[in-house]
Amino acid sequence: MEYRTLGRTGVKVSPLCLGAMMFGAWGNPDHDEGVAVIHAALDAGINFIDTADVYSLGESEQIVGQALAGRREHVVLATKAHAAMGQDPNMTGNSRRWLVQECENSLRRLNTDYIDLYQIHRPDPSCDIDETLGALSDLIHDGKIRYAGSSTFPAHEIVEAQWVAERRGRERFVCEQPPYSMLARGIEGDVLPVCQKYGLGVIPWSPLAGGWLSGKWRKGRELPTSGRAARVPQRFDLNVPENQRKLDVVEELAHVAEDAGVTLIELAIGFVLANPAVTSAIIGPRTMEQFKGQIDAGEVRLGDDVLDRIDALVAPGTNLNSADAGYSPPTLAQPRLRRR
Repeated sequence: MEYRTLGRTGVKVSPLCLGAMMFGAWGNPDHDEGVAVIHAALDAGINFIDTADVYSLGESEQIVGQALAGRREHVVLATKAHAAMGQDPNMTGNSRRWLVQECENSLRRLNTDYIDLYQIHRPDPSCDIDETLGALSDLIHDGKIRYAGSSTFPAHEIVEAQWVAERRGRERFVCEQPPYSMLARGIEGDVLPVCQKYGLGVIPWSPLAGGWLSGKWRKGRELPTSGRAARVPQRFDLNVPENQRKLDVVEELAHVAEDAGVTLIELAIGFVLANPAVTSAIIGPRTMEQFKGQIDAGEVRLGDDVLDRIDALVAPGTNLNSADAGYSPPTLAQPRLRRR
């Protein structure tokens, strides 16, 4: 397997990163199968695993910790913090108080002494980025984490974090984890160029667009149901015109894949990995069967003719559904913030 350097860190990671979001109550409650999938990934050469505290409220981290017993030193282990982990108003966000506390909780659930990559899951407009970077810097200096990163940050906030780190003497984010797929290409206009400019690694989540590019979302077939669709219906409800458009485009992309001699899954992941800004694409299988259908995609190389056909179907820099962007600034979500 051809390993890639994560930003400017010198750390080598596999082109596929195993995402653990679907291990636990959110996806597959069978812990033994989750452990088996993780072991299969490691045996296949994947050395990069990504999870988050909020995935099944810590259950995903526990499964990952169980699976890595005896194999921890060979794995680049990433997790995230930001989302609410309880009813207490301080059990969420990017404050020093919460990050220090929740890092300890993640270390315990993961059964490890250190986290290789600790990522801030979303921006927190209520918290000064200097406070967040200060807390992360202290965690690095204390040996609790090795590196810090961001996830689903707008381009301007990525830039601000780099400037604050330089001016205040903080440890900087070394990578960004954004949503990216053939159906959600919005980051091509700003996030990816910014990451390249500042030497950040890029670890896209949802290269299969939340399952839309798995081959199951096709016209004329019974459409799948999932816990994810229930959590974020605006991304999956076919009464939404943008999602009907996605269904149409998936049909066209399936023809592109067939002509290229690859599966739709391989086309989707190969597209993400073809972007020179991308370091590693996160795959998130729920079962061993799904893992086996995705593991070979890391070896796919798409020609310019295939990429041109994808561009013709979904214009570069566009999201077919804005809900797939993963983050909506408060100024868009709350009318009171944009009215006098």
